[in-house]
Amino acid sequence: MASIFGHCVLGATLGKLLLPERHHWPYWVLAAACAFLPDADVIGFKFHVAYGSLWGHRGLSHSLLAAGMVAFVGTGLCQLLRRGPTPSPAPKRLWLLLFLATASHGVLDAMTTGGLGVAFYSPFQSERYFFGFRPIAVSPIGVKNFLGEWGVRVLRSEVQWVLLPCLMALLAQKLLRRFATPQIAS
Repeated sequence: MASIFGHCVLGATLGKLLLPERHHWPYWVLAAACAFLPDADVIGFKFHVAYGSLWGHRGLSHSLLAAGMVAFVGTGLCQLLRRGPTPSPAPKRLWLLLFLATASHGVLDAMTTGGLGVAFYSPFQSERYFFGFRPIAVSPIGVKNFLGEWGVRVLRSEVQWVLLPCLMALLAQKLLRRFATPQIAS
């Protein structure tokens, strides 16, 4: 798996790209949380759930179906809890953000150097996938295992393959918005 840092950076970046107005920052945080959410399946290790099973790590929780369900529930809850004068995003746009943020988790994991692959089409298909391009060092499971040389290796690869591309996308967005917005002469 990629680390919590890589997943959250990508989720928050997607939030900023899809809902760029500053008042939407709570949705950026929500997108970061959705991007990390599929790794809740690691609790299965404590209950001896087999890694390769439907309920195992990188199984159903990493699927596109799960991403759609998270987006559906998240959008519904946001609509129910909507308050205040700040305009909330359109439900379809919010659903898309939450779907992409949650699905991004499996995408990053399929770009790592370890594990059993990602069950993108679970529960309809049990096959697990990796991408042909796998530059991200696989993160150890557990905080204790992350502290040390292995964790540094993971963070170094995520800076190169997650953080820098996210920063470039955000910079491109900023430049496009600046040059696409008509300047008023004073």
